[in-house]
Amino acid sequence: MGRRGRFAPRTPEDISATLKGMTVTGQAKFVEGNLFRHVTVMALSASVGLMAIFVVDLINMVYISWLGDPDLTAAIGYAGAVMFFTTAIGIGLSIGVTVLVAQAVGARDPALARSRATMGLVLGGGLGVLFSALVWLALPQIVALIGAKGRTADEALNFLRIYTLSQPMLIAAILGAAILRAYGEARRAMMVTVWGAVALAALDPVLILWLDMELTGAAIAGAGSRTVMLVVALWPVWRRIGGFAPVTRGAMADILRPFVGISAPAILTQMATPVGQALITRMVGVYGEPAVAGMAIAGRLTPVAFAVIFALSGALGPIVGQNLGAGRMDRVARVFRDSIIFTGVVIGVVSLALFLLRAPLADLFKAEGLTRDLVFLFCGPLSLLFFFNGLIFVSNALCNNLGRPFWSTLVNWGRHTLGTVPPAMWLGSIWGAQGVLIGQAVGGVIFGLIAVWMGSYAIRHPKGQAPRPPPVADVPADLPA
Repeated sequence: MGRRGRFAPRTPEDISATLKGMTVTGQAKFVEGNLFRHVTVMALSASVGLMAIFVVDLINMVYISWLGDPDLTAAIGYAGAVMFFTTAIGIGLSIGVTVLVAQAVGARDPALARSRATMGLVLGGGLGVLFSALVWLALPQIVALIGAKGRTADEALNFLRIYTLSQPMLIAAILGAAILRAYGEARRAMMVTVWGAVALAALDPVLILWLDMELTGAAIAGAGSRTVMLVVALWPVWRRIGGFAPVTRGAMADILRPFVGISAPAILTQMATPVGQALITRMVGVYGEPAVAGMAIAGRLTPVAFAVIFALSGALGPIVGQNLGAGRMDRVARVFRDSIIFTGVVIGVVSLALFLLRAPLADLFKAEGLTRDLVFLFCGPLSLLFFFNGLIFVSNALCNNLGRPFWSTLVNWGRHTLGTVPPAMWLGSIWGAQGVLIGQAVGGVIFGLIAVWMGSYAIRHPKGQAPRPPPVADVPADLPA
């Protein structure tokens, strides 16, 4: 039989052999069972880890707001746009690692999965160091570009200079967690950010309040948290799922092209969000520090409230990748449908909770005037419109795995440029700072619908190649559980 492409139909015997092998080894757990349950478990477990970090980051924002200095609160708002920008690189690199490792796991090739995990970690870590160095050197220009001025700019710059130094550790931790998710180790991947959040929660009040280090203390606490995350991410990869393969020129050459082919557009895709956020920050900055503070609070509430949706894109990668590697395109299509339903349910429940808690949340941050108005706006109709952002996240996961990662790039950049700047400028000229945030949210509706069409088309017309599952007898019986 000749070599078949990635999505060539497999015979019932192929699929049966794959399923039997999974039962014996405990690997590729996503190619059988209820898909809605897999989506729910992976998204919720991943969101616990994300929420752990975002909740502590939110508490960090509360501590800063309690200092009663609007310049510091605004500085965190400006710095947040840059922090989002640097973290996006690690997320983009992790998508490439997740896709390649999950496909090898789904194809039941443990040696290939271990090699891809190791080479991806080395490549991604090296690129993370290079990128972090470039960002650190350009920080004065970046801070000025997003519109920070005076003491606010100085505080944001000092915070980011310390914070960016630990960026390579965060990127390596993100890659380690991606490897764990690719193997279906949702709980261990979750614990990477949970322990990082615990460390941050312990360090923040000591450094920010007790030692009165303000933003400098927040940055140092972040570095300590990232160190913990790195250890927690790499230890189980080494001890639980086969460890690391030798770094060889041949193995690096084998992974380089597909890794760059997936990660490069994924990075561009991820970069669209912080660029769009930076543009909105600059627009809101025209209306003064209270407006920037309100936007910063909404920006901290968003990932906490919608952590499950933010986690969904990364959570879907292993599910799609494993079914892809096993030749189960029918299940890939059902993943897409179930993920959209899941997104709608989560958005509805969270939006209702935000609306009911809008006053206590504003009080928590001591928000008054325009700042309070923006918090109320976010906790009202704008949170419902986040459903369309969720559609983009789901579609991105499908396109990244189905050989069309550049489509994710196009829809994300479209959403954060054409779908952000014109409506934000137009409605901002009518309703001020509130109009800017409304325009940003409304612009996502069209691109969310476009993303759904792209995801559906990618399922019907997949492209690329993936490893075939080897015969059951070829799989060693001592794979780690």
